[in-house]
Order: sequence, then structure tokens, then C-alpha cells
Amino acid sequence: SDYQQLSYNFNVNLCQGGPLKSRSLTKDSYTPDVFQKATIDPRHWHGRTISELGRWFEKYFLAINTQKAMKEKYG
Repeated sequence: SDYQQLSYNFNVNLCQGGPLKSRSLTKDSYTPDVFQKATIDPRHWHGRTISELGRWFEKYFLAINTQKAMKEKYG
């Protein structure tokens, strides 16, 4: 909400005559009960658990660091 307030104030000051109320397509598309029922599970993120994402990033950064080391050593 702080970001939306900052964005609103920026738009009003920059573009005089801006909208009096900011609108969201998501909020306009769904009834309020959908947002009340929605729960965020920090352990399940878009079909992957936090531990799976952690392992993926460990492998990713290990591969990047290996590439850098090989480039430094062999040119």
C-alpha cells in the first residue's frame, strides 16, 4: 500500500488531474471474498517448496562460480 500511495502521489504531482482513486484489474475482476479466502503458504511457492528452490540456487551459483574459476585459470 505504501508503494501504491507513493505511485499515486507521483502521478498526481507529475500529471495534474490524475485519477482520484487508483484501480486494480485484479481487484476489479474478483469479489472481495476471494482475497479473504486466499492464504499464502511460505513453504509452498508456485509448486516448489523452499528447500527445492534453495537446492536449485545452490547448484546454480556453484555452476557460475565454477565457470568463473575455469575462466580465470584457463582464460
